[in-house]
Amino acid sequence: MTQSSALSAVPSGARDAVLKFYFGPMDCGKSTLALQMNYNHGRQGRRGLVLTKHDRSGGPKITSRIGLGLEAIEVEDSLDLVRLVTGHARVDYLICDEACFYSVEQIEQLADLVDEHGIDVYAFGLASDFRSVMFPAAQRLFELADEVCRLQVEVLCWCGRPGQLNARVVGGALARTGEQVVIGDTDASPVRYQVLCRRHHRSGQLGEGTA
Repeated sequence: MTQSSALSAVPSGARDAVLKFYFGPMDCGKSTLALQMNYNHGRQGRRGLVLTKHDRSGGPKITSRIGLGLEAIEVEDSLDLVRLVTGHARVDYLICDEACFYSVEQIEQLADLVDEHGIDVYAFGLASDFRSVMFPAAQRLFELADEVCRLQVEVLCWCGRPGQLNARVVGGALARTGEQVVIGDTDASPVRYQVLCRRHHRSGQLGEGTA
């Protein structure tokens, strides 16, 4: 029996289309896997669209922290994903990076593309925000996806425990309130993000040499 994996491409029409959601904290390789999957499917002659929203680069592209990147379609709040896809002559699959930032309506549209149009959708994103509260789009993906996969690339808190939660750091201190979506990265900018274990996310400890 042949088994498929996150990296294996399946020819169009070989089986029912699927909606898969790959999630994990920052630095776990979500964007890297999205780019790899797009490459593998393209090698098999499948045609796909690559979508993103609020990429760390600030532009309409998918970028990974290991240096890979690819131009992408920016998912604006007003974008109808069904209309976008059906406006193309042929689309076999979608790569949807940063899907946690899409609207709930757009997640419903992704499900429609799978069920009504036979298009595979591979969505990637965070599950929860800086307060450890689930993003509405991520929650809907958990509810609708055929498969939900936690990425297994190990991310560590500063203490050495597994990193589970994304902390927002403002002025050197962990933030507990604010807008759900504020774009930042893991560098030393005034607003940045840091992966912490549950214990240190709850206590607000950011490690030695920090507030």
